Amino acid sequence: MNARIEKKANPGEEDRSAILRPLRAYNIAQAGDPKPEAIALLVRDENSNEVIGGLYGEIFYRWLFIELLAIPAKARGQGTGSQLMKMVEEVAREKGCTGIWLDTFSFQAPAFYEKHGYSQFGELDIYPAEHKRLFFQKRLQ
Repeated sequence: MNARIEKKANPGEEDRSAILRPLRAYNIAQAGDPKPEAIALLVRDENSNEVIGGLYGEIFYRWLFIELLAIPAKARGQGTGSQLMKMVEEVAREKGCTGIWLDTFSFQAPAFYEKHGYSQFGELDIYPAEHKRLFFQKRLQ
């Protein structure tokens, strides 16, 4: 097979999918079907019903990855974040997950995750500058 490498600025979803297809096929051949499933817990404004935050995650290989967690400023300090974490753990248990993992920045809320039983398993320094990207996990019983 002859191959060439092409550099492309601002690739589209079609380019991403073309790269992802053989990677997914290889992963499935090695580790089986990851049984992907997306979940969302939406925080809505009680008056307008507009989504103003929430939690978005995906399950792969019996681990739930929290990709997004956003608590609007007006809902902070009222237990909304803790309620979302409790609910996502319930979902993960219902789905038979081994655990939950996530990443966050050092200027966000690492102490919040530690308070909820998550332990740090990695960090990336100077990302972004003068900060760190932190990786947390929690194994479920």
